[in-house]
Amino acid sequence: MRCHGQRFVSVSVLTLSLLMLIGMRVWTADPEIDRLLRSPVGKDWVTNGGNLTNQRYSTLRQINTSNVTQLKGAWMTRLNSGFGGKFSFEASPLVKDGIMYVITGSDDVFALNAKTGQPLWEYRAGLDRRISTLCCGWVNRGLAIGDGLVFFGQLDANVVALDMRTGKVAWKTPIEKREHGYSITSAPLYYDGIVYSGIAGGEYGVRGRLTALDAKTGAVLWRWYTLPGPGEFGSNTWPLGTDHSMRGGATIWNTPALDPELGLIYFVTGNCGPDYDGSMREGDNLFCVSMIALKAKTGEYVWHFQQVHHDIWNYDAASPVVLFDTVIDGQRRKGIAEAGATGWVYILDRTNGKPLIGIEERAVPQEPRQKTAKTQPFPIGEATVPQCADKRAESAQAGCIFDGFWENPVRIPSGYGATNWSPAPYSPDTGYFYVPGNVHTLDFTRNGDKDFVSGKNYQRGSAVNPIGSHLSGTFTAIDIKTNKIAWQHKTPYSIGAGGGSTVTAGGLVFRGEPDGNFLALDAKTGEELWRFQTGFGADAPPVVYEVDGEQYVAIATGGNRSIGSAYGDAVLLAPP
Repeated sequence: MRCHGQRFVSVSVLTLSLLMLIGMRVWTADPEIDRLLRSPVGKDWVTNGGNLTNQRYSTLRQINTSNVTQLKGAWMTRLNSGFGGKFSFEASPLVKDGIMYVITGSDDVFALNAKTGQPLWEYRAGLDRRISTLCCGWVNRGLAIGDGLVFFGQLDANVVALDMRTGKVAWKTPIEKREHGYSITSAPLYYDGIVYSGIAGGEYGVRGRLTALDAKTGAVLWRWYTLPGPGEFGSNTWPLGTDHSMRGGATIWNTPALDPELGLIYFVTGNCGPDYDGSMREGDNLFCVSMIALKAKTGEYVWHFQQVHHDIWNYDAASPVVLFDTVIDGQRRKGIAEAGATGWVYILDRTNGKPLIGIEERAVPQEPRQKTAKTQPFPIGEATVPQCADKRAESAQAGCIFDGFWENPVRIPSGYGATNWSPAPYSPDTGYFYVPGNVHTLDFTRNGDKDFVSGKNYQRGSAVNPIGSHLSGTFTAIDIKTNKIAWQHKTPYSIGAGGGSTVTAGGLVFRGEPDGNFLALDAKTGEELWRFQTGFGADAPPVVYEVDGEQYVAIATGGNRSIGSAYGDAVLLAPP
């Protein structure tokens, strides 16, 4: 195995193939990014979710169920970036014309030869290492490319564009002020000359938004705020005459999806703020924890579906939405799905936001001091994780999903989420949605009356790990037509907030684990066919691509601070 660099640090990309190749291709401007984004994923992987659907489904089949056992490590490139306990490596690499682009938890960007791992250029963000107004450590979930540029957000709340050939900065646009608690951790989406970026900071009393920028200049084209201002649609779901909605969270954790035919862009939003205190924000609190559709060109509102009304549990909708077409009751339907922190998959008609499978509003237990919502949406189908705490709890009252709490601890499914930021791919071959999950409970309490201060933590409560608790996980294939479990693996590790997976026409699902193992499963049955030890926490979603007729699989393996996996900094490849 060839190695580039001098030492292991916190980011690695592992690449696997049936043959190891040498040489490199000279980069040329690609005028067909939009076509690639609209098309099924082939030899290039040009956006975080593979294409505009976010399906993470590759049509490549050279590596398949009959030969995947031949895969082994070929090369590892060490990036010397983002090492240490405060960093996570959660980004999928992008690949275009034989060049791989990858970003680390330090917001450093690298271009590599996708066949050999040879570094071509690097961009060092040089961020102030004292930045602490971050929910979950230093992390960046990926890049976008288009118009000869590489786009990404930074923890200092800037969106940056680099020249794909050189790594030189083309433009930099501030979206908000870092000092006020804002940051960017999600991978942007590029399409048709526009870059779409979310914003993070839900634990700091920020106001979420989706921002559209001109790809060539960085000029802001429009903003759509996920929290309505006074008199705007949805403002009646917040207390009238207050400014609580101006600091109510609803940030955007992950990459949107886009339907060019409908002209709509889709995304999900995070928790309400303050996280654990609903006493001063009576109402459903739109558009927290919601699936949202806007007109892609103008940002005009089209529809929404709220997964959790009046969220007090930190049940972020954080996993990317996925677009798919299917036949239900003999009719061709345009679907959208998202794996929620509640443990359910929410499956809607993407033309209008109405449920495809069925979602019932059911009465839930009440805690009047929290102003809890009287009902919550319950999708028809099966949850991917348990939704009640262990009844043996001693230090807290054991409860179930949507149980209220106040000052005495109540142990319920974690706001860490059944599925957190990790993507859940969809295979049109099997009709399955592959969902990573966390099995975890926390002791929830509302405490204190801390007033809002810009740039300071604003949760007004806590959710702590019970003594002796253990974080485990599930990996579940959900039948998209029934929302029921087709097969499921239980894992000794959390994978809903680390990892994610990718599915291929070769009948395989590739996914990593926090212990460094990289797995290939049979997409139909879930049978494990292959495993490879990468040496670091394999906590990023893998990608599949082709160079000169040979297929590769790549994964970033640098660890994840939230689940304590091993830190590193390399990219690795595997031939037979």
